[in-house]
Amino acid sequence: MAQPGSVDTTPWPPLPFEEWKATYATLHMWTQVVGKIRLVQTPWTNHSWHTTFYVTSRGLTTSPIPHHARTFQIEFDFIAHRLLISTSSGATSTMALRSRSVAEFYEELFARLADLGFGVAIRTTPCEVVDAIPFEKDAAHATYVPEHASRFFHVLAQADRVLKEFRARFIGKCSPVHFFWGGFDLAVTRFSGRKAPMHPGGIPHLADWVTREAYSHEVSSCGFWPGNDQLPQPVFYAYAYPEPRGFRTATVRPDAAAYNAEFGEFILAYDEVRQSSEPDATLLEFLQTTYERAADLGAWDRATLERAELPHAAA
Repeated sequence: MAQPGSVDTTPWPPLPFEEWKATYATLHMWTQVVGKIRLVQTPWTNHSWHTTFYVTSRGLTTSPIPHHARTFQIEFDFIAHRLLISTSSGATSTMALRSRSVAEFYEELFARLADLGFGVAIRTTPCEVVDAIPFEKDAAHATYVPEHASRFFHVLAQADRVLKEFRARFIGKCSPVHFFWGGFDLAVTRFSGRKAPMHPGGIPHLADWVTREAYSHEVSSCGFWPGNDQLPQPVFYAYAYPEPRGFRTATVRPDAAAYNAEFGEFILAYDEVRQSSEPDATLLEFLQTTYERAADLGAWDRATLERAELPHAAA
């Protein structure tokens, strides 16, 4: 366990859901506040890719956000435990990441943006959660334990690294490895190139047209998710849309992976990866075999879409 003021760099650290769920719930809302800023300021990109965050060596970033002729970006630093706003004009502003309500976080962040000359307005209802308290009224979520946030970041850093290795094997259309603040998951999505049937939608506080645009084409998607009260453990997941016949009963590896009918996904517990003698290989096996089942059962043109061999990097 990290000592106060130190940085825990344990590879694949434990992340028990019940232990950190209060910090998780608060962070989920804080990231939604920041994510909605990127959402309203950035031109729409297919499948909502313009809204996502990216893993850095210290946490999560929006990447540059346009605001007229200037840009700014917002970064969660889970090592120094601060929120950093940096601008193309050189000005910066920081906020401490500490236990405080979502309402207080929202108020201070928008005051700091205004001080920097960035007038931004967002819809303050959270997305993809059942009990959606408007940010300016949310006093219920107010916990930030630095050690828990640090562990979460180090899990993301490991998952991001392996997911990028998996992504490199595919030369068809593929998303970046990116963090969706609505679902609070790190994901990468491969596309067959064919259109998909209309998605039914139904995600809480998310317009159906957004979901339908996100799933406009056939996908095989995978990623990391910290869990929720219905599945109270961190997991790696993999699914296909539309789900081809036979997918849910297909055999995948490792043996600990299983199809979860409630979520419509193959699930591999994070602890199975963390405690493996070869975590990278275990996770890559899960990602590869679930993709292969989706692609084969869905009759994807794998010969065209996959890279036969990775090129060697130039010196």
